[in-house]
Amino acid sequence: MKAKRKKVILITGASSGIGFDAAQMLAKQGHKVYAAARRTDLMQPLCELGVVTLKMDVTDETLMEEGVQTILNAEGHIDVLINNAGYGYFGAIENVTMDEARRQLEVNVFGMARLCQLVLPSMRSQGSGRIVNTSSVVGKAVLYFGGWYHVSKYSVEAFSDALRIEMNPFGIDVSMIEPGGIKTNWGFIAADHLAESSKGTPYEPDAMREADMMRKVYSMNFLSKPIVVAKAISRAVNSRRPKARYRVGLASNTIVFFHWLLPTRWWDAFMRWFWRIRI
Repeated sequence: MKAKRKKVILITGASSGIGFDAAQMLAKQGHKVYAAARRTDLMQPLCELGVVTLKMDVTDETLMEEGVQTILNAEGHIDVLINNAGYGYFGAIENVTMDEARRQLEVNVFGMARLCQLVLPSMRSQGSGRIVNTSSVVGKAVLYFGGWYHVSKYSVEAFSDALRIEMNPFGIDVSMIEPGGIKTNWGFIAADHLAESSKGTPYEPDAMREADMMRKVYSMNFLSKPIVVAKAISRAVNSRRPKARYRVGLASNTIVFFHWLLPTRWWDAFMRWFWRIRI
């Protein structure tokens, strides 16, 4: 999709996967992209496209404030904020430490919320803006051992819905991207966390089976590529009237449909059964 006009864009989590692909695509469309992540070295290839890289940890208030101010000083405004930073820590609710649970919420929810707070005054003063939050289909349906990750993504859904209603009078659009199965390193990281948090606990047998299956699934090629999510982000940025939700990727609609269709206890039983399948 060709950009209709140049926009100043801040995207987080841009050092790999979905964020990297989205930053690359938006820069090629002619937008002025500021790509933020903890590892700026991984974003160096983007600089060839005119992307400006920022060191940013969304749990660090100072780095977030400095990053936003850097853009405002250089450009005078921010048209689009894409909150893409996030990670998954799987494990039984009982096993995941409260420190880790809080960290997941800090990264996936509160960092996103704080960046919104930082860019909204500029957007409101110009009477326009776009906020695009990366959610997930697991903000709609709960998978086995995904408890705290799901808490964070359900929160992204509620936060984005509330923000969209609040921002409507000011000409600011809020969209969510809800990916399904995407071939990134996310699955391997989540599997490692699941195995780590479950060792020596009553959940270990089931958790190890699920971790093993997650690694196998994310090693296969039937998962959707990150570019499909980048394209959805591009549509949310460039569309004249962006959708509230963009659901993309393998099984994204199927998971949400069956979660809605099946009685709750049937879904619970299906989740326990599914992770015992041998592939």
